[in-house]
Amino acid sequence: MATSRLFVDPAYLQRAEDDEFANAFALIENHYFVNEGFMRDGQLLEKQSIDRIRHIPTVVIQGRWDVVCPVSTTWVLYRRAFAHEGSKATTAYALKKVFPELELHIVPDAGHSSRESGTAKLLVEVCRM
Repeated sequence: MATSRLFVDPAYLQRAEDDEFANAFALIENHYFVNEGFMRDGQLLEKQSIDRIRHIPTVVIQGRWDVVCPVSTTWVLYRRAFAHEGSKATTAYALKKVFPELELHIVPDAGHSSRESGTAKLLVEVCRM
C-alpha cells in the first residue's frame, strides 16, 4: 500500500493494520493476480483490442512516479504488442502517435493511486466532460 502513492498518507497505511481490511485487500489483489487479470498476456494492447475502442473517447491518466505500473513498463508492453517495423513506441507519446484519438495526461506529482490530488482532479474533470 505504501507504494501506491507518491505522498504516503499515514492514515491510509494504518488501515493495513486492521486484519479484516488487510485480508480483504489481499484476497481481491491475489484473485486478479492468480487469474492474470482475466486476460491473456498482451490482450489489452493488441491492435484489434484498440481498434474496438478507437471510436470511444479515451483518456489515460498516468502518475509520473507510479511504481506499481511504471510509465516505462506500460510503453514497453505496448511496443511488443503494436510496434511495426521502424517504430520507436517506447513512451506514452509514441502510444499517442499510434492511437491519436487517445487523450494522454502524465501527472507530474502522482504515483499509482487515483486518490492523489493531481490524479483525482483530472479524473473529476474528465468525468464532467
